Amino acid sequence: MKKTIFQITTALAFLAAAGVANAADCKVTVGLVMELTGPAGEYGQAGAKSVEMAFRDINAAGGVHGCDLVTDTRDSQSQGNVAVDAATQLVQVKKVPAVIGGIISSVTIPILTSVTAPAKVVQVSPAASSPTLTALGRDGKTNGIFFRTITSDSLQGIAAAKYAIDKGFKKLAIIHVNSDFGVNMVAEFSKAYKALGGTIISTTPYNEKQSSYASEVTAGMAGSPDGLYLVSTPVDGATIARTWISQGGPQKFLLNDGMNSPDFIDSVGADYLKDAYGTSSGTTPTPSTDYFNKNYKTFSGIEPTNPAADRAYDAGAIVGLALAIAGDDTSKLKDDIYKVVDPKGMPIYAGKEEFAKALGLIKEGKPIRYEGVIGPVSFDQYGDITGPFRLWKITDGKVTTDGELKIEDVSALKEKIK
Repeated sequence: MKKTIFQITTALAFLAAAGVANAADCKVTVGLVMELTGPAGEYGQAGAKSVEMAFRDINAAGGVHGCDLVTDTRDSQSQGNVAVDAATQLVQVKKVPAVIGGIISSVTIPILTSVTAPAKVVQVSPAASSPTLTALGRDGKTNGIFFRTITSDSLQGIAAAKYAIDKGFKKLAIIHVNSDFGVNMVAEFSKAYKALGGTIISTTPYNEKQSSYASEVTAGMAGSPDGLYLVSTPVDGATIARTWISQGGPQKFLLNDGMNSPDFIDSVGADYLKDAYGTSSGTTPTPSTDYFNKNYKTFSGIEPTNPAADRAYDAGAIVGLALAIAGDDTSKLKDDIYKVVDPKGMPIYAGKEEFAKALGLIKEGKPIRYEGVIGPVSFDQYGDITGPFRLWKITDGKVTTDGELKIEDVSALKEKIK
């Protein structure tokens, strides 16, 4: 009798242990295509860590129906063709329910048009800001599956133009990356800058990863501009800025959002960037902002001010919570994305305790409204968000906030300069 009881007890213990093991093995995999190397590598590394942190927080809160969220992360190498191959593997072979990425528009757009839109798999980009993405949605070419947690460059270009005029840039040379992002950003900026009274001396495109940018700098300096508007990424941008300085260009710079980078500043030298200004998609602080700023560096080893970091956390949180709403049926995940930010829902913020609250409400069938690190998020029918723009400058080798331009002011200016 004792032997039989012992055998039954042992068997039950084994089954219980197996159950725990199976629970631990229960995973929901989300695809990440990030620019871990190449000109945008700094952004992608920060973005990948942010998504991992969001998933860690959701898993600590209970996970998606008891399963852990995990990432299958692929390096796009900052190249569109590499990104398409990676996304194809994730969507067609791994059968992921969603893809987060890319970071830059020249990676994000080919993933969307070649892989996720045809397959009707949700794609969320933390930082691709090209107006082309809105146009694709408007033209019905995205199947409604694309979302981004950054404002479009159609508005950022206007904000940058206003800031340039306010900071005394009267005659600018422009050097920009020859990509969808760079071309569109400069087009929107130029129209607004000229309408506000500025003069563009020259506009010079460049191709990424050149060994030298001396010819582009020489072309940009023709006409004696009083400053340089540099639309670039940290690695190439630093090389261009150093060349500009060494050739005697005025040490007054206007920079795009991606140049908000410690690596860029260190590479160029803080002494040469005392008159450098920039714009970025801004934030409306929430408790999520405070949580992220206090915890991100400990988790990742990266500063929370990295351009892609805050909004990549929100991308991960939104995808994770949408998967919790979707349950076993992810065929309508694009609709569940909107449910995560339901304006009638209970406010939910970042972190384990808040996500536990969210998962409880989801289980009860009640609406939630995630208010993220970048602020309350609301997507329009094309997956775009609106928000303020941060005005920043480089002070003593650090990026510091110089002000904010509200979205209402940018929209009003856009109407005025049409």
